[in-house]
Amino acid sequence: MSRFIGVELVITRHKKAKDVVPAMYIANHQNNYDLFTLPAIVPQNTVSMGKKSLKWIPFFGQMYWLSGNILIDRSNRSKALGTLSKSAKKITESKLSVWMFPEGTRSYGRGLLPFKTGAFHTAISANVPIIPVCMSSTHEQIKLNRWNNGKVYIDMLEPEYLDPEIPARDHAVRIHAKMAQRIAELDAKARLK
Repeated sequence: MSRFIGVELVITRHKKAKDVVPAMYIANHQNNYDLFTLPAIVPQNTVSMGKKSLKWIPFFGQMYWLSGNILIDRSNRSKALGTLSKSAKKITESKLSVWMFPEGTRSYGRGLLPFKTGAFHTAISANVPIIPVCMSSTHEQIKLNRWNNGKVYIDMLEPEYLDPEIPARDHAVRIHAKMAQRIAELDAKARLK
């Protein structure tokens, strides 16, 4: 799909991230073009977690739900916690990995937004690592009226095994800093090309 929007993907994976199953994958969420770029690095047997309102998007929403992805009602805290609990159970019982955008929304060029802790709580509950995925900035880079929108760099980092004795918020802050640094490096590389 990346060719459809005129971008060349440059994908790298940390050697320790290649055969980790199951896991909790987290990535920066920039805009709707993520749908055309990030799936190139998503491993098999991975479902994503998205907001419940996605199901109302014609065609896409129904396909998203029917393909086994998880819908979360973030407006209802008890329902959201129940969904996270079910996700942890799905990870351990079905050996499925889960993909989340911990920012909870698209950043639209505002950089890496603060993380919510749901992905970290789920990873701790399921006893699986967090695997950060960083993508160079695409804000205002992609124009649908161009055939060549340049290169987009995607890097899967080393798995992070979370200590359950440390609060999920602390893990979120630490991994956020690591991802922000790597995204800045990928952005610098993209500017050089």
